[in-house]
Amino acid sequence: MKHQYPETSGGWKKYSGNPVLGGPEMGTCFDVFVLQEAGEYQMHFSWRPKKSLAVCRSTDGIHWSEPEILLSPNPESGWEDGLNRNTVLHKDGIWHMWYTGQARGHSWIGYATSTDGHHWQRMSPQPVLFSERPFEGASVMNPFVAWDEDTGLFRMWYSAGETYEPNVLCYATSPDGLHWSKLPANPIFTKNSENPFEQERVGACQILRLDGWHYLFYIGYEDIDTARICVARSRNGITQWQRLPANPIVSPTAGEWDADACYKPFAIRDDANNRWLLWYNGRKQHAEYIGLVIHEGLDLGFDA
Repeated sequence: MKHQYPETSGGWKKYSGNPVLGGPEMGTCFDVFVLQEAGEYQMHFSWRPKKSLAVCRSTDGIHWSEPEILLSPNPESGWEDGLNRNTVLHKDGIWHMWYTGQARGHSWIGYATSTDGHHWQRMSPQPVLFSERPFEGASVMNPFVAWDEDTGLFRMWYSAGETYEPNVLCYATSPDGLHWSKLPANPIFTKNSENPFEQERVGACQILRLDGWHYLFYIGYEDIDTARICVARSRNGITQWQRLPANPIVSPTAGEWDADACYKPFAIRDDANNRWLLWYNGRKQHAEYIGLVIHEGLDLGFDA
């Protein structure tokens, strides 16, 4: 018997017009990553029918342009039969993308750059991150990368474990985006079996550094097919994580397009409108599309 939770908690509310991207004609769209750039939102996502990474654009976060494919598979590489789960960073006039390549039941992390955000060049024929420790299992995937001005390093939070759905969250740093050093104390975030909604595993995080905290938006899995969206925070983004008391903040809605699982959150604090926007991919059976939840007010509800 699966546990029952309200569709949202902690002040979040699902947008009534969900899903905002994807449908029978476009097919499965998942693992969203959103940037605010030049007065618009850019939604980077995995486009399963194309096995590619794509982007759409929007002025309101709800109505999106037609997809533009940015990076396509390279089967000759031996590790990029399909591409998904990317992160994008715009720094000093260069666009940086770290992405997941999948082949033969495994996942690896690759790296590409662009001068215009449209045309991308792979920076290495080999993965820049691969599974090499027991806890990493068969795959590393779903990178989230931020630039740390204080240390002059790229910081990567990534998922590792099984290929279908990863099990733990890990951490690595790099001076150039190409050569990475993994934290010896990995993994940095694992399931809490006392919470039924994440008793099976955790994965797919986004990090937001705000007000002296690192906010972690992540997936909690009750079982391999039942997923919900949760939040935690840490001062340094590595240790002493505090889970939000209101977790899970987004859960499946019975009978709707996201009835089985809510995956891969990406949140933006919209200070101008005193709210948070969070996009996620929802699944009902084999169909997976992207939806939006909104939190009015900026206080997420952590204890002081």
